[in-house]
Amino acid sequence: MIQRRQSKQIQIGNVKIGGDAPISVQSMTNTDTRDVNATLNQINQMAEQGCEIVRLAILNPDAAEAVKEIKKQSPLPLIADIHFDYRLAIRCIENGIDALRINPGNIGKEEHTKKVVALAKTNNVPIRIGINGGSLEKEFEQMDLPLHEKMVLSAMRHVKILEDNNFDKIKISLKSSDVLTTIEAYRLIAKKVDYPLHLGVTEAGTYTGGIIKSAVGLGALLAEGIGDTIRVSLTDSPVEEVKAGYLILKSLGLRKRGINFVSCPTCGRTQINLIELAKEVEKRLENFEKPLTVAVMGCAVNGPGEAKHADYGIAGGIKEGYIFKKGEIIMRLPEEKLVDEFINLIQTENV
Repeated sequence: MIQRRQSKQIQIGNVKIGGDAPISVQSMTNTDTRDVNATLNQINQMAEQGCEIVRLAILNPDAAEAVKEIKKQSPLPLIADIHFDYRLAIRCIENGIDALRINPGNIGKEEHTKKVVALAKTNNVPIRIGINGGSLEKEFEQMDLPLHEKMVLSAMRHVKILEDNNFDKIKISLKSSDVLTTIEAYRLIAKKVDYPLHLGVTEAGTYTGGIIKSAVGLGALLAEGIGDTIRVSLTDSPVEEVKAGYLILKSLGLRKRGINFVSCPTCGRTQINLIELAKEVEKRLENFEKPLTVAVMGCAVNGPGEAKHADYGIAGGIKEGYIFKKGEIIMRLPEEKLVDEFINLIQTENV
């Protein structure tokens, strides 16, 4: 069992972060935030997949104004992502935003920072310090140190600014496009502070490559107990980011939402169209919310025996298959009827 790092607990909307709270999955809209309907439509799609927190890009005053209406209708807590302009942060707080993602040293004069922090404190709005390895301040970029150490120095500088203003509702992220740099940065910051940490490998890439990089980077940290929220950054739909986030957490036993899908690789013993069979079963159960383990296995050797831990499973035969529950065979069916009967069984018994 993974022993989680002890962190302070904060709250973003109705979602608790850190402490004994579950690791939460978040993503970011890629719509124009000024387009309220398009943004809400995407937020609702993410919510259907289990997303728990959504970040919005606030590029201008009109986007900050749109927060008011989005907040009224959003099923999920909202984080405003703001760079440089402290006035956008203030307007988002006034319009009901649940949290900010800023770097307090990057929003102008000290008096501007104080205004933002004071208003955030009054309105119980947490602040995420977001460090990106590709855009460090020049003073840190020029240091003769490994990148992960420079990232942590930058983060600690921003933490100090908030702490000097008596603010401690802080979450930190240290993202790099390099997996090992990301891992080392989080390991180092985890020893220095007890604030909750938001994990991510930034600019991870397109769907397949991005999921692999994220699974390696986030998986290594999560297995060490580091991390309180996650985002899988993909050049793809944010809905796919949410799905991937849960897959990573489920693989480590850290979340149990939806189907834990198990299937074996094909081999010379397989005499059923296992690849298409597995794809169809997984697709038809992708929105099933009850935490069940479902197995699709290619033959009797790897079927009810190796997958006896599964709640439900299919074992292939010669153009036919067996449906089993907890290792016990309950049906034998021709290949063309397997999926429909299997899905019907699961849905009927788990209404």
